[in-house]
Amino acid sequence: MRVYSAEITINASAEEIWQILTDGQGYPDWDPGMERVEGTFARGEKISFITKLSPDRAFPVTVTTFVSGEKMVLTGGMPLGLFKSERTHTLTPEGEGSIKFTTSEVFSGPLLPVFGRTIPDLTPNFEDFVAGLKARAEE
Repeated sequence: MRVYSAEITINASAEEIWQILTDGQGYPDWDPGMERVEGTFARGEKISFITKLSPDRAFPVTVTTFVSGEKMVLTGGMPLGLFKSERTHTLTPEGEGSIKFTTSEVFSGPLLPVFGRTIPDLTPNFEDFVAGLKARAEE
């Protein structure tokens, strides 16, 4: 298993943050690693992420958990769980007017040793993602 994560405190409401997270067209405006996002954020829907790291390749996922203002899980990978990615966004109230936002991605499956070699260290991308979300939500 390989895990990447980042968290940050955002001085905005969960609703404001959720609105940003579920507006796929807006991602390139605040996520420095994103070229574009295609699809609708809703449980059971398919989303494709096209990143600046790999602009010629889409990363398709399915929204497997969608609890408005609280938690979203995006799951991708190969059939039969041979290689799986699971990205989780969690919003937790932290105090008056602030939210702890956590994002993590877990890569797993029997083929992880094969595909894992092609995954770069995503830590800087995760840190940029949460910083961009914070900046956008606090505008």
